[in-house]
Amino acid sequence: MLVFAASDKGGTGRSVTSCNVVYRSALDGSDVCYLDFDFGSPTAGSIFQIADATRGVQGGGGLHSYLLESDVTSTGEPRRIDVWSRSTRSSLRQRPPGSGKLMLFPGDQDGGEFGPDKEALRRCVLLLQRLDEEFDMCLVDLSAGRSYATQLVLEATADPALRGVAVRWLIFHRWTRQHIPAASGLVYGRDGILDVGERAGHDRDQLQSAIRFVRTAVVYPDSIELSGLRPAQVAWLRDCDEDLRRLAAQHRVGRSAMLGAVPLDPVLQWREQLISDNDVVAREIANGSTVEAFGELSRKLTEDEEWTGL
Repeated sequence: MLVFAASDKGGTGRSVTSCNVVYRSALDGSDVCYLDFDFGSPTAGSIFQIADATRGVQGGGGLHSYLLESDVTSTGEPRRIDVWSRSTRSSLRQRPPGSGKLMLFPGDQDGGEFGPDKEALRRCVLLLQRLDEEFDMCLVDLSAGRSYATQLVLEATADPALRGVAVRWLIFHRWTRQHIPAASGLVYGRDGILDVGERAGHDRDQLQSAIRFVRTAVVYPDSIELSGLRPAQVAWLRDCDEDLRRLAAQHRVGRSAMLGAVPLDPVLQWREQLISDNDVVAREIANGSTVEAFGELSRKLTEDEEWTGL
């Protein structure tokens, strides 16, 4: 399965949520990989805490090099990093019993965005085809907005070589009045995902059925974490939440189009990182509801009933 993570704006929690979702999938026994197609800012390595890939890798061999140049590894693929063995975080250094592969394909440091290229498209198709055969799930983190990364994978997945591969899209947005219309525009707007996908050769209805929205940094007025608020503050938050629900429905990103939501968490406010069970149970620095949300997203990605009837 190929999963593409996109957002119209930066700062939506797209990358940190995606990293936590593949981490949860690996803990459950799936072989997963994470491809950092955020070409302007390939920083997934910092979330996995890979010391020499915090802003992409140096010296070539990353995804930029693979797609644009001949500077790739001897296997003909971009560099891959085994998170279980290379992370500097002690809780990740030992692969838990029963867990699957957790592999990072980083970008190149200072690689930057790039324009359309037929050879890059050919290599992208070949890479996605090979990795889909090796892994249960490949999550591709795309640059924010109407980027070439998004155009590239839409063209690649329209190629006959990938036509039989299961493809799903996650569109991330914060639970705010600015982010909701932006997420909607990325999908439904002019030159959005549906327009570009249709021009690339996708069936518009089939492509839309493969898209779901993920809300991030959601504040739940009745959550135990807000028990110290005054009644007037809680009432105001409920009004805000109801206003956002109406706005989401108007922009076609409401509950029927939503795969899941991630609550506001103190750890993620201060640092983009993986949240382990130890962070919740032993250290008590993260909320259990956050881990549950990541686990639910991981589970729903593989359940066909969650992707029908939209």
